[in-house]
Amino acid sequence: MKSYQKLTTPQPAACPVEEEGVASMPAGRGKLAPWWVGSGLLVAAVLLSTITVWVLRQVSGGWLGPTPPPKCLLVPESHRFDCYPEKLVVVTQELCESRGCCFIQSPPSAEGKQGVPWCFYPPDFPSYTLESLNQTALGMVGLLVRREKAYYPRDIKMLRLDVEFETDTRLHIKITDAANPRYEVPIDVPRVMKRAENPIYSLNFSWDPFGMLLQRRATGTVLLNTTVAPLIFADQFLQISTSLPSSYLYGLGEHRGSLLHSLDWNTLTLWARDVSPTETFNLYGAHPFYLLMEEGGDAHGVFLLNSNAMEVALQPAPALTWRTIGGVLDFYIFLGPDPNMVIQQYQQVIGFPAMPPLWALGFHLCRWGYGSSNGTWQTVRAMRNYQIPQDAQWNDIDYMDGYRDFTFDSQKFASLPSLVEDLHKHGQHYVMILDPGISSTNPHGSYWPFDEGLRRGLFLNTTQGQPLIGQVWPGFTAFADFSNPDTHQWWLENLQHFHAHVPFDGLWIDMNEPSNFMDGSEDGCPPGDLDSPPYTPAVLGDSLFSKTVCASAKQKASVHYNLHNLYGLMEAKATASALIQIRGKRPFIISRSTFPSQGRYSGHWLGDNRSQWKDMYYSIPGLLSFSLFGIPLVGADICGFSGSTSEELCTRWTQLGAFYPFARNHNTQNEKAQDPTVFSPAARTAMKDVLLTRYSLLPFLYTLFHRAHLQGDTVARPLFFEFPRDVATLGLDRQFLWGRSLLVTPVLEPGVDSVTGYIPRGTWYDFYTGSLVNSSGEMMKMSAPLEHLNLHVREGSILPTQKPGTTTEATRGNPLRLIVALSSSATAWGDLFWDDGESLDTFEQGSYSYLVFNVTQNIFTSTILHASTEATKVIIDTLRIFGVQKPPSKVLLNGQEKPFSYLDNQVLTVSDLGVNLSQGFSLQWL
Repeated sequence: MKSYQKLTTPQPAACPVEEEGVASMPAGRGKLAPWWVGSGLLVAAVLLSTITVWVLRQVSGGWLGPTPPPKCLLVPESHRFDCYPEKLVVVTQELCESRGCCFIQSPPSAEGKQGVPWCFYPPDFPSYTLESLNQTALGMVGLLVRREKAYYPRDIKMLRLDVEFETDTRLHIKITDAANPRYEVPIDVPRVMKRAENPIYSLNFSWDPFGMLLQRRATGTVLLNTTVAPLIFADQFLQISTSLPSSYLYGLGEHRGSLLHSLDWNTLTLWARDVSPTETFNLYGAHPFYLLMEEGGDAHGVFLLNSNAMEVALQPAPALTWRTIGGVLDFYIFLGPDPNMVIQQYQQVIGFPAMPPLWALGFHLCRWGYGSSNGTWQTVRAMRNYQIPQDAQWNDIDYMDGYRDFTFDSQKFASLPSLVEDLHKHGQHYVMILDPGISSTNPHGSYWPFDEGLRRGLFLNTTQGQPLIGQVWPGFTAFADFSNPDTHQWWLENLQHFHAHVPFDGLWIDMNEPSNFMDGSEDGCPPGDLDSPPYTPAVLGDSLFSKTVCASAKQKASVHYNLHNLYGLMEAKATASALIQIRGKRPFIISRSTFPSQGRYSGHWLGDNRSQWKDMYYSIPGLLSFSLFGIPLVGADICGFSGSTSEELCTRWTQLGAFYPFARNHNTQNEKAQDPTVFSPAARTAMKDVLLTRYSLLPFLYTLFHRAHLQGDTVARPLFFEFPRDVATLGLDRQFLWGRSLLVTPVLEPGVDSVTGYIPRGTWYDFYTGSLVNSSGEMMKMSAPLEHLNLHVREGSILPTQKPGTTTEATRGNPLRLIVALSSSATAWGDLFWDDGESLDTFEQGSYSYLVFNVTQNIFTSTILHASTEATKVIIDTLRIFGVQKPPSKVLLNGQEKPFSYLDNQVLTVSDLGVNLSQGFSLQWL
């Protein structure tokens, strides 16, 4: 990577930096030259670009048109910011120049991909001027004025700039209409009371044209430079661009692709949509947050708190353009400086994820097409018969009567209450699906959910004030308005009625983009700027109401145009509240559509994938991206949802899926079954073994979720989070870590008995045997027969594990087994969070135990920092210590000699410790 500072002009002198690292009110106005001017490197690029254009004109016989003005030729291709991003328009010179922009045709890009824009902003395109800037208690307030109209209707002439230095590592910048209130996202964000005292960033301004330049004080790295293209702020078109300090950018969901985004003219659209995960499509959720790795291993993040339809254009400069069609520009910038800290800081704004119940971390089984409750029950019994771990049984929409919410088929699913009772007797749980579309065609008085929702006025309405009717699984449907608090009460009452008959434990909320089998409604959508705005981002289907409801639909909080991307979040919030009131325990919810702060209420699965090898691979960047988004409880449908799996694919996918934070095998109707019991003995055993491995690691996984809930740590983690200065890790997305300690290297292709994976620098240990692997930071080929998943433990860590049972309830009572992986200096550290696994707010109420494990100078110590009665029910039975270089002569437990074993691969094992978890102890080897 090159330092991006080398590509920028000197800092603007107009707004000098004070000692505490924030901008002061300048004495006079200044101009910041266009950022591509003044750099020797880019001047050379300009000359090359000019020569190239001239040569192409000669070769093409003039098809490129007349020679552009010199100011246009000054702009290198990689730095051309699109002035005509309309997806469905063939841009001509006349159209382009009508906007006051430069037009230079480029040769078509390969394979029809988006390429260099033909129409782009000239260096002198009119923008806003910073007219005034005044200090406030928390930062600054400024006035921005545009003197020349831009080209979208209802241009806003005067904008208010608010800058708040919220913490030393968090900056808040908001740009909105100076005269009139605008829609803002209705989620809770922290309000600071005082200005940061020692920020690790500095902020400068260009006055005319207006621009911001944000730098990291320690390195001088320019993190944001918005002078690269004009700011546009019209009523339904808001656009701001920035340079980027590197090309290592992640986040911006929900999309299918590699973890590391391509900046090769890549546009990512954010508009919740029901579609099977496909590359380039906007998918189920919207997450306008990115993480960027800088040269040297520092990291920062940027969050645009905006819920309108949006696209983010990436280009190879490197640079980025935010383009949204409503709301305000409300940015939070997180300075890290390491990637783990960036994600923690992001969650300090959007909220930390909920602590899941322990059973949520067990193995879940589902399919659409069991056909009956007895068919479902038969699968549960087969799992028990083979003693394969399972904590939850699910049903898809086939359990319902006519696909109507809050009903079950009295013929095919007559024994459903008995099935749920049986699950509970065996320490298992039941989860069923719910959709937000409420059947609207039943005779009056026959379907309470619709009748009562209609009476209370709880559905999305048309512009005429009547319930908007679309079509989903039950036929014609109305859509619950979860932005209305009264809807939450109605939702609760419906769930209470159903729970009285079928005492479910968790809920799966699907189709909540919201999905609609029609475009808009049964009557289409009315003409107007909400359903047909002046600019429509590059959404699948080319309209905002494609396979969803009309953007003009009325909701309690605002129009659907503003709230669409929040629909799944608002439903999850209502569902979590209802589950807490019904069960009095931690709620378990999995949602398809998501938005920032969703982790406070639900987890997520990656949608309707396919039984293909590439889908298995794509699940890894998918789950790692949601770790960045503050939704750690995430996974993909193991073995694939649609299509027919193979035994090999399902075995490999079960091995990978056993290490999804949320592990569920799910299958569609009319395909052969794919639960572990239906395969050959060899495959079934391989699946059982890896699920038992997962269950043995539940104490470690549960502790990771506690740390996520407490401070925003990630659970499934990209390798570069732990090795940010190792550039080889920045593009890795075929492996991942649990926490900082456990490296997972799955097989992702057919017909192989080995896998090549990256082992970061240091000492690692085989999870199963404790054998040592020393790496200088290199790719290694590892044996991987069909029954084996490669797992490695990082030096210096201690993993709490447990003898596995076939449910989390059975596992909880089993003895603990601690794995110690000594560092090169013979030290190690780990921790354990332990509570009853289901009660609300155990940490907040002090009803938990927290232990810290430490090794130094051949002494292992277990220290209890907080204790509860739950810990008295479990013992620590075994200690396995990897990397003990010399055979000990004796081992002492609290000073008393204990028998031990020592193997040639330097593994020391001490069994039958019999120490209660609630008691601290020490173990020494001499």
